[in-house]
Amino acid sequence: MTTTAIRNGLVVDGTGAAPVQRDLFIHDGKIVDNVESPERVIDAAGRVVSPGFIDIHTHFDPQLCWDGLATPSLEHGVTTVVIGNCSLSLAPVKPDGAAKLISMFQVIEDIKKPTFDAAVPWCWETFPEYLDFIRGKLGVNVGALIGHSAVRAYVMGKASQERAATATEIDAMCDIVEEAMAAGALGISSSYLDMDEEGRPVPSRYAEIDEKLALAKAMSASGRGVWQVVPYIVDPEQLLDNIRELGDISLAANIPCSLQPVLGSGGRALDDQVRALTEQHERGARVYGQTMPRTFDMNMRLSETSMLLFGYPTWKEIMNLPSSERAAKFGDPANRDALVEEMVPREGSIFGIANMRVGDVKSAENERYQGRTVAEIAQAEGKRIGEVVLDLSLKDDLDTEFKLAGVVNADQDAVARLIDSPLCHFGASDAGAHITQFCGTGDTTYLLSHFVRESGTMTLERGIHRMTGEVARDWGIRDRGTLEAGRAADVVIFDADRVAITKEEFVDDFPGEARRYVRRAEGFDRVLVNGEVVYGAEGYTDARPGKIV
Repeated sequence: MTTTAIRNGLVVDGTGAAPVQRDLFIHDGKIVDNVESPERVIDAAGRVVSPGFIDIHTHFDPQLCWDGLATPSLEHGVTTVVIGNCSLSLAPVKPDGAAKLISMFQVIEDIKKPTFDAAVPWCWETFPEYLDFIRGKLGVNVGALIGHSAVRAYVMGKASQERAATATEIDAMCDIVEEAMAAGALGISSSYLDMDEEGRPVPSRYAEIDEKLALAKAMSASGRGVWQVVPYIVDPEQLLDNIRELGDISLAANIPCSLQPVLGSGGRALDDQVRALTEQHERGARVYGQTMPRTFDMNMRLSETSMLLFGYPTWKEIMNLPSSERAAKFGDPANRDALVEEMVPREGSIFGIANMRVGDVKSAENERYQGRTVAEIAQAEGKRIGEVVLDLSLKDDLDTEFKLAGVVNADQDAVARLIDSPLCHFGASDAGAHITQFCGTGDTTYLLSHFVRESGTMTLERGIHRMTGEVARDWGIRDRGTLEAGRAADVVIFDADRVAITKEEFVDDFPGEARRYVRRAEGFDRVLVNGEVVYGAEGYTDARPGKIV
């Protein structure tokens, strides 16, 4: 392995300590105290040198099958991604079980079946076999959660969505969890919220507390493990019940529990969640929220996928068709009345399609609508909401972009409190999922550019600590997160005065019938993973030093 000296940088070591101007040395992929004659010298004068950032909530599970870089995460300084969230992982899976996992990923994470067909080979069955498949291809480190729904479906089949598990079935699930943890899994993910392709609760939602406790204890027997969940966010009281149950699980198994998302909406609902998290910490439980710094903006195109249309049966039915068949169905006069009748403004809904603004368009005729909301256009032209969406989309071959921006997680005071709160971890990005609606990657860059540099809400050392040492410690990501001697050399070198997110792009670089939004970054000079430069001024290198962590 190359020995490296990073000289003259402002080192922010991830512990929360104040920045120090000093050199940093790397040998055999680890931080060391000194290297006498380094083979490689990197001049970091005028730059910050920090640990690589950790993204604890991603859905790169499929993408890692063909893209071991988890693009574009590395461009934003992310050197470790946690996959398998929201009760979904790609293993364990029986030979006839892939279709079920695909359908759940397609509904819950908006990752299309054609993408799976084109690029996910399903050449594994067990969780260790999946890890072995991606191992060696990685430019980024991976912390892998095993999905509760996947485990339940593997052991119980159809019964996983019908009833509680028997003692024998729970034992079988525990064996799978123990095997996964021995192979390097980071923990278990579950869900109180999600629905499958038929509108039924996912398998994890049928689990009773004895099953959850047994799985959590099987996980913690390995000496580490985190339990991640999606709470029932649609009902404030049930969400608080979820937090209390997580406290029970944390105490019983002596593990940290994590729920995503906790959003800066302000008001009583947020106050109640903060109070509930505080109560669990006061009783000794380790229950943390996951929070994000950005407004949770979403885009919609009828040519792609959209979670905003799941509640409209006729729209959803057509959206499930191959993209080549949709225009005819959306343009068929026989379907118009049903489509328009279904898409009525939802009282009090912040996700209302009526509130979306027209973004990119293809036809000259639609250019006059750019920047206007669907509701404004409907009122001006005497149309209903569904008519506006259909008429504009059909003129653009279904590629009209509708944008919902500045609505969700928009209380910046509340957001600032959450991203600095010891009750929450930084990282609810959802990177790798919903790629036709937003790009989750880039929150690390936004924290540095907005909350550290522009608003001064956080110091540089606090912001970096939140993205590195703190989550590494609490999530059991060993030997990473700080620039202390003996730790893995995941290192980011960046210009604190220039680091920024560039304009979001909609690109065609994904397998199957999919395009995606990406957010690029400026100001990052180099990103090292386990001591090797993986991203730099010339773009990505050929190095693939990533590990399962």
